[in-house]
Amino acid sequence: MLLTTAAYFSFLAAVFFAYWLAARYRLGALAVVLFANYFFYARWDLVYLAIIPVASTCDFLIGHAIQRSSRPGLRRLLVTLSIGLNVGLIASVKYLPILPWVLPLALSFYAFQSLTYTIDIYRRDAKPAVSYLAYLASASFFPTTVAGPITRIASLLPQWSKREMLSPQNGGKALFLIGLGLVKKLLIADFLAENLVNRVFDLPKLYSGAEVLAGVYGYALQLYYDFSGYSDIAIGSALLLGITLPRNFNRPYAAQNISDFWRRWHISFSNWLRDYLYFSLPGLRSRWKIFAYLNLVITMVIGGLWHGAGWTFLVWGAWHGIGLAAHRWWQAWHGNPKLTLTTGARILCAIGTFHFVLIGWIFFRAASVAVAWDIIYQITSGTVSFANISPAFALVALFAAAAHYVPQRWYDGGLQLYCRFPYYAQAAAIAALAVAIRYVAGSGSAPFIYSRF
Repeated sequence: MLLTTAAYFSFLAAVFFAYWLAARYRLGALAVVLFANYFFYARWDLVYLAIIPVASTCDFLIGHAIQRSSRPGLRRLLVTLSIGLNVGLIASVKYLPILPWVLPLALSFYAFQSLTYTIDIYRRDAKPAVSYLAYLASASFFPTTVAGPITRIASLLPQWSKREMLSPQNGGKALFLIGLGLVKKLLIADFLAENLVNRVFDLPKLYSGAEVLAGVYGYALQLYYDFSGYSDIAIGSALLLGITLPRNFNRPYAAQNISDFWRRWHISFSNWLRDYLYFSLPGLRSRWKIFAYLNLVITMVIGGLWHGAGWTFLVWGAWHGIGLAAHRWWQAWHGNPKLTLTTGARILCAIGTFHFVLIGWIFFRAASVAVAWDIIYQITSGTVSFANISPAFALVALFAAAAHYVPQRWYDGGLQLYCRFPYYAQAAAIAALAVAIRYVAGSGSAPFIYSRF
């Protein structure tokens, strides 16, 4: 059930009305959410109705067992058991062809979210859920199922106890985010993909260096608008139920350095890698400072391989890991300076960081390392032709690039203006947007890029 389809929004509307009708009764509201979660999974395959409840129940019991135990060895054994269970789910998605039925759904996002629960309890950063039903609803919360944001279960659990009805402000914000996400996905990301990006990455040797470079720029924009569009729809969907999910993007291509980029891009994933992988690797407390740099590379390589079992993802992860390690070394060498840059210097830093990221995206998107090198070769060939770049593609790409750098206050102003409209005007705006999208983009929608991760 794609989050851009009429089927999804019919489902969301039904869940919305059922949830708020039952909201005065906590158990009733949780039952509605849990039914919605499992219905969402069952739309992919009924087998998930066995996998997800069993896996969630195991982690729920393991969390309580860890909390009750005071023996370090037993606690480590239990948290290792949870890690093995959830990593096994990830492996079944990515590396075991004998389980083809798990491929349509990104179970790895479920596993990452579930691991926050048992690891937080093991570290004594959180306590086990008191309510089994609340835990099940949190672990499989349907807006985060396909591609995040990866939400810590400890932050979801308290939100089910709230009794407040949905405020007009939050309702307006939810609709605004959903509408914005649809525009990002259907009018920008899908358009860029279909009108140049896919062709360039499939057969780069057929295009001039200028056209290939335009395709690579287009992919950077496509990936951002596709993924941030999904995040907006997911966050808006949850907000309609009174649940707040973490922000996932913050103008990443405006980053001043590679560390800043990872504070802005897929924020919930980068925070997960930092808190649950990087800080868990050995050697950080050693007097050998090399581990601080080596573990950055290891973390990003693992993050790359999480996206898929291929050399392209390994290269992408290593590229970012080396970049992060080099930036940290530069900061340590210069005493972690607090730099005050001029506007021109900030622009140059942002341009340099963006192109560093762009090289990584070539390997991330390419079907193989050989294709990635073909793309780089074509870009550096110096051949110039714009015959395959349509005016519509250029216009959409320029608009997308400009919109990415819109100041935050402009976005906040637009949101506040929309929220001040009466509910019927907000609904009319969303309906008009849906009609416009149907007219411009048609009825088809490509799957979200990150749904396969």
